[in-house]
Amino acid sequence: MDSGVAAAAPDAGPGPTWQSKCPWGAPNTTSISCSLADVMSEQLAKELQLEEENAAFPEVVAVAEGPFITGENIDTSSDLMLAQMLQMEFDREYDAQLRREEKKINGDSKVSISFENYRKVHPYDSDSSEDEVDWQDTRHDPYRADKPTTTPRRGFVGKGKDITTKHDEVVCGRKNTARMENFAPEFQVGDGIGMDLKLSNQVFNALKQHAYSEERRSARLHEKKEHSTAEKAVDPKTRLLLYKMVNAGMLETITGCISTGKESVVFHAYGGNTTEDKVIPPECAIKVFKTTLNEFKNRDKYIKDDYRFKDRFSKLNPRKIIRMWAEKEMHNLTRMQNAGIPCPEVVILKKHILVMSFIGKDQIPAPKLKDVTLSSEDMKKAYYQTLNMMQQLYKECNLVHADLSEYNMLWHDGKVWLIDVSQSVEPTHPHGLEFLFRDCRNVAQFFQKGGVAEALNERELFNAVSGLNITADNEVDFQAEIEALEKMNEDHVQNHGKKLSTFSSDGDPPIFDE
Repeated sequence: MDSGVAAAAPDAGPGPTWQSKCPWGAPNTTSISCSLADVMSEQLAKELQLEEENAAFPEVVAVAEGPFITGENIDTSSDLMLAQMLQMEFDREYDAQLRREEKKINGDSKVSISFENYRKVHPYDSDSSEDEVDWQDTRHDPYRADKPTTTPRRGFVGKGKDITTKHDEVVCGRKNTARMENFAPEFQVGDGIGMDLKLSNQVFNALKQHAYSEERRSARLHEKKEHSTAEKAVDPKTRLLLYKMVNAGMLETITGCISTGKESVVFHAYGGNTTEDKVIPPECAIKVFKTTLNEFKNRDKYIKDDYRFKDRFSKLNPRKIIRMWAEKEMHNLTRMQNAGIPCPEVVILKKHILVMSFIGKDQIPAPKLKDVTLSSEDMKKAYYQTLNMMQQLYKECNLVHADLSEYNMLWHDGKVWLIDVSQSVEPTHPHGLEFLFRDCRNVAQFFQKGGVAEALNERELFNAVSGLNITADNEVDFQAEIEALEKMNEDHVQNHGKKLSTFSSDGDPPIFDE
């Protein structure tokens, strides 16, 4: 063993002596004899070191020897001290390895094996930092609250009068408090365990039901936000479609919202580059149909009985119904445009987004007929234009507007323009004549209030538009004859499987549509 202390002769003196004070001088061969325990003794090593330092540097005043290991003063000048510190680190790593092996062997088993007797214990290691301790490897986490103790599997503890069952009020209260940790993360439960909170079964069940209800409500709100239109009808899917239109160069920019209705929202946009097969107007109107179900609960009758869309109608897919609604307006506008009726020109249809030409100028939409103040001459002109458009719509386009009023007619460039024809149906619709009579009533009342003396009443206007000669004296009988005609047409459809207008008119040929 090379410890710096040579083995001594049997006749050596009891204490160490140095013959020469020169540090480079050869020491006396006379050595002391000591046991292995003395060699490993810390006190002996300290004395030998001090003697060497005093012999080599007599002018240096020795410092009074203090405690060996303290929190403020750790002397690392000794090789023995360094060896002990290294041994302490090795022991700590050994203990950590034992804990990992113990955790690996035990796992989730109820019967555990402990290596406690094999661990190295260092009672004087009081200066170890907290970051060196891995709390995951310890059996007790000081930052986790102690969960309440529950009754054993047999359901009770104690004997006689001191028996405590699993139905005990205190035990159940603490157990309910601990079970609140299983609630959804969004449900804030606080630190009930640390406060020793005892919840009754009634309170816990109410909180549990409330937590589940809030979780389902949050899921519904999230789904509604993602799969339906918001207040301005721009949900993420709609926004993505608009971005694609801008990126493709079809639209230059979308300026903002110009109209909000119960079924759709209209935005203004500037047109982009005109291609060979598509002419983009300088200003466009983007009509975004709302996809919320509550807005269309009363609008199924306009489309489910329309033979053009009857086979594709489904109540189980609301988004497809909305797309069908937008497609219906596109087809109706195309018919009106081909007949020369003033209406928006269709540019493109993308799912529930319909891009049309803008009726107005410089981002200012044309006013509705109800908002504009017209002279008596312009009001009379607007009336005859409306009457002519209703006749063209019925006879040439084979359509009934079904929602015609001063709210759906615009005044632009001295003309009346028709908009919002998504609900328009054909006269052979089971309620087509009823919708036409309602349109005639709205138009007649508006122009009569506007001071047009030549304005017909609703029954006269109905006969003028449809060409039917219904000669009823009052409105009740008039509507009864209308319903009878609709019933005759519906019976013909059921018997022959095709749409045939059985309405008798003056010189107009019957309308066939296979």
